[in-house]
Amino acid sequence: QVQLVESGGGLVQPGGSLRLSCAASANILIYNMAWYRQAPGKQRELVARITHRGSTNYADSVKGRFTISSDRTSNTLFLQMSNLKPEDTAVYYCNTNNGIYPWGQGTQVTVSS
Repeated sequence: QVQLVESGGGLVQPGGSLRLSCAASANILIYNMAWYRQAPGKQRELVARITHRGSTNYADSVKGRFTISSDRTSNTLFLQMSNLKPEDTAVYYCNTNNGIYPWGQGTQVTVSS
């Protein structure tokens, strides 16, 4: 069973930056991967995705502020988040583009002054 482990979240002021990481127990980068987030009381939403060939796309709400990337040597998925806003507050998860793996615990991102 593949395990996904997200890390890198924390408390940051508006305008700040964070870099999230997603490690896996298997080679996840052969698939199209994505970062998702779920805010309290809201459904999980896809934030950014990257194909196995490296093409990326983003939700309109984060376009120009977030960058998804991957490192095949370490089998790690990243999400660089800049100019963070309070509405980015959520638990962030990684998974394949269609969520085929069991969901990890996620990493909490809180944007607040």
